[in-house]
Amino acid sequence: MSPEEDTDTTVEPAPAAPAPAKEPRRSGLPSWAVQGLVSLSAIVLALVVGAILIIVSDDQVKTAMGYFGAAPMDTISAAASAVGEAYKALALGAFGSVTAISESLTQATPLICGGLAVSLAFRTGLFNIGAQGQLIAGAILAAYVGFAWHLPPGLHLIVAILAGLLGGAIWGGVVGLLKARTGAHEVIVTIMLNYVAIYLLAWLLTTSAFQRPGRTDPISPIVDSNAQYPQFGDTRLHGGFILSVLAAIFVWWLLNRSTIGFELRAVGANADASRTAGMSVGRAYIIAMVVAGALAGLAGTQQVLGTDLPLTDGVAASVGFDAITVALLGRGTPLGTVLAGLLFGALNAGGLQMQLITQTPLTLTTVLQAVIVLFVAAPALVRSIFRFLPKERGSGPVLAKGWNG
Repeated sequence: MSPEEDTDTTVEPAPAAPAPAKEPRRSGLPSWAVQGLVSLSAIVLALVVGAILIIVSDDQVKTAMGYFGAAPMDTISAAASAVGEAYKALALGAFGSVTAISESLTQATPLICGGLAVSLAFRTGLFNIGAQGQLIAGAILAAYVGFAWHLPPGLHLIVAILAGLLGGAIWGGVVGLLKARTGAHEVIVTIMLNYVAIYLLAWLLTTSAFQRPGRTDPISPIVDSNAQYPQFGDTRLHGGFILSVLAAIFVWWLLNRSTIGFELRAVGANADASRTAGMSVGRAYIIAMVVAGALAGLAGTQQVLGTDLPLTDGVAASVGFDAITVALLGRGTPLGTVLAGLLFGALNAGGLQMQLITQTPLTLTTVLQAVIVLFVAAPALVRSIFRFLPKERGSGPVLAKGWNG
């Protein structure tokens, strides 16, 4: 064998380089538009879940299921009728007349202000679970000024509103101060202060300063007419709704057009980096909680000076806790919070009509609200169902991060 043949070797071709991983499809839409599509998809999914619950609980559907094999269309027709009638009643109760629309706006008014209180804290990296207590604190002071003081028209309402803002600001400011000075976790502090406010209100309504003369139940005198929000016609809608819209505009300006708002957002994005840049993280926490408390206190004034004129131990209802879901659905933005508050207000108002006409339990609207927030909190799940939803070009607004120690 020749040397040339001895040195001849076969060169194996190099393996092909693996194809680069395909990047997820990004959208040219702005971030807020993509988030809006995800939220709308979450609402659609919640309505589907609600429809399933209506079907499985409807008596006519259950009866038709008994002979499904013989006449399957009867079951389908009964299911469609049950869902259609329930959602029709829900829509009519929310938007079917001027009175229905005004009731939806009335229900939405405190939810918007409460949602703004939670959203503002979220954007600063804080979980404000204490909107309920802050609302009650504001309602206590606003109601007391409303029925115990006697001031000229116009001035009386302004002073009562300022008292409510002060009460909520103090209740929220305590949380911010403890967070800034001692590192006390805002979730624990706000939850505890909720209970303090609830039982403080219950005790005050048994004292001579707050309890209505001649009554033994926990109820205060009705606030003076001079301290009441002006009503719109014969409806329950009052001027507090206008204040809620103005509050949303203020929060937008604060976060996006002011130096303080820039610091709040920076601290919410990265507290350590903000501290390194020379910002006072503790000051940001205090400011955020004072303003958030004032917003929740404004919701309290809307309850006692507009919707429920006497102060009772149920003045806050579940508004403070519903405000958390409103803020989550609104993605921590002022506009989103307003829209979420309007949606939840419509569900609350329409749910009463739905129960009256179709005997569908009012708790279904609570289930719808919870499922909406569940899907909004899991956008990956929504996108796995609706494959056409685009990806965001960048990250959305920064909300509170974990336990934010």
